[in-house]
Amino acid sequence: MLVSEFDYVLPPALVAQYPAARRSASRLLRLRADGVLEDLQFADLPELVDARDCLVLNDTRVIKARLAGRKVTGGKIEVLIERPLGAHHALALIRASHPPGAGSELLVGDGVTATVEERVQDLY
Repeated sequence: MLVSEFDYVLPPALVAQYPAARRSASRLLRLRADGVLEDLQFADLPELVDARDCLVLNDTRVIKARLAGRKVTGGKIEVLIERPLGAHHALALIRASHPPGAGSELLVGDGVTATVEERVQDLY
């Protein structure tokens, strides 16, 4: 699997900017077994599940995790914070033409410097 397989065009107009006034009116996209997509509302969910189903709830929160920056050598980078590990440490994915190695300095945001402590593994 390639990371590029997750790249797609998503027009900003299709992304909800605010929650629905009534949470039960939130949109729900259903992929049926025959491959047909149905545009439903969250209130329709009880009709879609029965006693044999396992319903898994995702209560994760979205953080502003995509940061644009540069290597000190001038090359452009994009940092995606996968998981904060503490106040000043994070597990991150870095997109660059030449991936920075351990000890490399990165410039992100307004005057913020980050150091690559180690490279754990590459994603393909």
